[in-house]
Amino acid sequence: MTDPIRVLIADDEALVRGGFRVLIDTEPGMIVVGEAGDGATAVELTRQTRPDVVLMDIRMPGVDGLSATHQIAADPDLAGVHVLILTTFDHDEYVIDALSAGAAGFLIKNTEPVQLLRGIRVVAGGEALLSPGLTRRLIAQLTARSTTPRIDARAMAELTTRERQIVGLVAQGLSNTEIATTLTISHATAKTHVSRAMTKLGARDRAQLVVLAYRHQLVEPPAP
Repeated sequence: MTDPIRVLIADDEALVRGGFRVLIDTEPGMIVVGEAGDGATAVELTRQTRPDVVLMDIRMPGVDGLSATHQIAADPDLAGVHVLILTTFDHDEYVIDALSAGAAGFLIKNTEPVQLLRGIRVVAGGEALLSPGLTRRLIAQLTARSTTPRIDARAMAELTTRERQIVGLVAQGLSNTEIATTLTISHATAKTHVSRAMTKLGARDRAQLVVLAYRHQLVEPPAP
């Protein structure tokens, strides 16, 4: 029997935490292991409980969610913990800052419950997740940053046909599991292709891989 996904909820509103707890605890294969009302407590409880996923609000008193995310991501003892930012704010700078701080995903609080539960599973599996509707703005922001790798045609040419296809699917927001289903291949094969493509293109993470995919026209840009 597979162990349940362990989730820590960090939000300064008790009613919000309560709602998330009910949703998660009633979902088969998931369990809430703790609640925190501020970033400092979130970091402390993360070190104590070692959850698979931390649902992290951005705006909290004292230590905010971005600072807490950075502390968790920078702690080698918490390498197995994945932070999913969940907030009412979808401004570009929050998305960029959250990903830069080490978050594995970003969702808006008005996301449908089924999408939130899917998001928890995706990041628990070690994949990145962006809220629908944020991709276009993320691309515009990241392509303007010097930290985004700029590759030449030779690096792109090193991709196999299958790798180019898979990079395009990553840019459309598909997880490794969804890519595997779409292409009728195993999850392990999809993950391997994504990893090889990131290595060849010098992409640090999936967000940078998305930028490169659009820059080199492996997929059509999303509509405004």
